[in-house]
Amino acid sequence: MNILILGANGFIGSHLIEGILHGTDWKVNAFDLSGMNLEKYDGHPNFSFTQGDIFTADDWMRKAVAGSDAVLPLAGIAKPAYYLSKPLWTFELDFEQNLKIVRMCAEAKKRVIFPSTSEVYGMSSDTVLREDESPLIVGPICKMRWIYSCGKQMMDRVIAAYGQERGLRYTLFRPFNWIGPRLDTFRDAEERTARSITQMVFDILSGRPITLVNGGEQHRSFTYVSDGIDALLAILANEEASNGKIFNIGNPGNNASIKELAHLVIDIMKEIPSFRKAAENAKVTVMPAEQYYGNGYDDMQNRIPSIEAIGKALGWAPKIPLREAVERTILSYVEG
Repeated sequence: MNILILGANGFIGSHLIEGILHGTDWKVNAFDLSGMNLEKYDGHPNFSFTQGDIFTADDWMRKAVAGSDAVLPLAGIAKPAYYLSKPLWTFELDFEQNLKIVRMCAEAKKRVIFPSTSEVYGMSSDTVLREDESPLIVGPICKMRWIYSCGKQMMDRVIAAYGQERGLRYTLFRPFNWIGPRLDTFRDAEERTARSITQMVFDILSGRPITLVNGGEQHRSFTYVSDGIDALLAILANEEASNGKIFNIGNPGNNASIKELAHLVIDIMKEIPSFRKAAENAKVTVMPAEQYYGNGYDDMQNRIPSIEAIGKALGWAPKIPLREAVERTILSYVEG
């Protein structure tokens, strides 16, 4: 199988490539602005990398799509801080550029496996979120945070429409708060654009207090990246069982509040010799969302996925419990 991965250097892309090259004989054609996370695969017989910009490389991408069996457009913005500070960039990359690629896949009759997001559920009233049942509810226009959710939801609908009208073979997958090595960098955290666990580790090591937005009462179902990659490999290997489907990929057993996550991070860091002193001095503070993010922020209080659909179709279930997932993620900063 020939697989084209756009946004290959990112968190999901780099881990997926690792899973493919270590566990299959599939060939990977990777594309991104940078290949820093992929340098160890230089010279691998089943790996090729092209450096370029998704905004300007239309000719290259059209040829690459035509030569592929499956396409994963993983380039995108997935950081809440950017939804507010750079909403147009979020829309242009996550919607406009990905729509361009999906149209290429439809024209070339190529299978697309598209990264939706748990964010599409927004402030759904359902306690457990189901792919084909739960309502997708977002806030008012003044809450710019929802531009990401709306763009992704529209991509989901357009892809499904291409499937219905033009026979596009597709699978949509919705990651629920995947964590692990290469999630974010400390540079992101220094700019306060990192996601929660990276921001917490950086703040502790920098002597800053961990800031809990609105008290950190929001709950998320944290999923270790290796579990997510196992799900993507199963989707790639089983086209018939996954075609035309939407799959939540998360760990409902790892549901915890951001406040609980902060204290877990501190406890684990106290057990790591090089982090112990900073963790023993760690402090936690509370800040209103408007002060931390600005007036355009909004949030959902809980996100628990139903994983019944992917379990029935592909036999997948997550394996890594919360403490182990968080510990592995923190240890990657020691090793890095």
